[in-house]
Amino acid sequence: MLSGMILRAKSSPRHPSPLPGATTATPAVLVPSWLRRAIPDAQSLAGKDVEDVALAAGAAIGALDAVVRRQEKWAGAWRQRLALAAGAVTARQAGRVEDDSQLRDAVLLSRPGDFLSVGPAGLLLLAWRRLAARPAEELLTGKNLGAVLEEFGHAPDDEAVADLAGESRRVSAGAMVGMLKGAFIVAEGCGFGRAVGTWLADALVAQRLGWTHAVPLLGTDGIAGLGASRPRRSGTGIGATNIEDEGLWAKNLLAAQARAALRAIDLSAELGRRSERLQAVAPKLRARASALVVERLLSDDAIVASEKIAGMSDRGLRRLFDRLVELGAVRELSGRPSFRIYGL
Repeated sequence: MLSGMILRAKSSPRHPSPLPGATTATPAVLVPSWLRRAIPDAQSLAGKDVEDVALAAGAAIGALDAVVRRQEKWAGAWRQRLALAAGAVTARQAGRVEDDSQLRDAVLLSRPGDFLSVGPAGLLLLAWRRLAARPAEELLTGKNLGAVLEEFGHAPDDEAVADLAGESRRVSAGAMVGMLKGAFIVAEGCGFGRAVGTWLADALVAQRLGWTHAVPLLGTDGIAGLGASRPRRSGTGIGATNIEDEGLWAKNLLAAQARAALRAIDLSAELGRRSERLQAVAPKLRARASALVVERLLSDDAIVASEKIAGMSDRGLRRLFDRLVELGAVRELSGRPSFRIYGL
């Protein structure tokens, strides 16, 4: 089946270093209009063959792969902005009312080192920030999974964490659609829910493709319809499921992944343009440690105006941000007169 042929496991070289003298200005990945049309929404999934959806999903992930492998200077900010979107979706699915701005506040304005001061919704964002920041090869270690599960509100014991790690490695060997479904089945079987399944799926995709860091994808979509949970058993045999539900579930997961990939590509183009402006004005900045501030802005979703930057006073940092906003290089994201937050 074609769905089993899309993005099978293969050896994938780590990202090469840029060639000496190569320009850092790389054209944005252009998504062809046929691909945008080929990705079905939730209402039109029933009339699509799983092979067609798998083909579109494979093309979308291939286009995203081209963005990831460029290793742009702003890739950290890009991944963390996607983590913020995933955190907001996860919080909403958990019945919480915090939006992305409130989640950003919860994490950035919390007391340094105080794990619990971010609140339950802030912990959800921390789980997705962890996915985007930690090396992909470390995501499914027992230590990291234990921390992730706590951030998702679980209190796992060592046996549950070991089971989750082992089962995740097992499903990672299958074809893409089987791996995506397997992530949800593993999370459910180990006593955890949909949010953990989406996190696992995104981690497995990154490891499958040899990315150095994961890109939050399924977590940003919400996965409507049957993709939100494992299909119910049909009762016709041990472990049996309704074939029609199973097929729709697979299509939903693939379509969600494709939609998320295109959104990530679009966001990369937007942040790429903004980062070009920031990097263009950077040589004109005269403030001490301004290079470090620019680096932080390119590597994270946002930073607070009270951030402790070595070699720069609080007043100097505020003046630098005012200057960057004046030059159109960054934006103030909170809309407040105090406790301001800045980012691309």
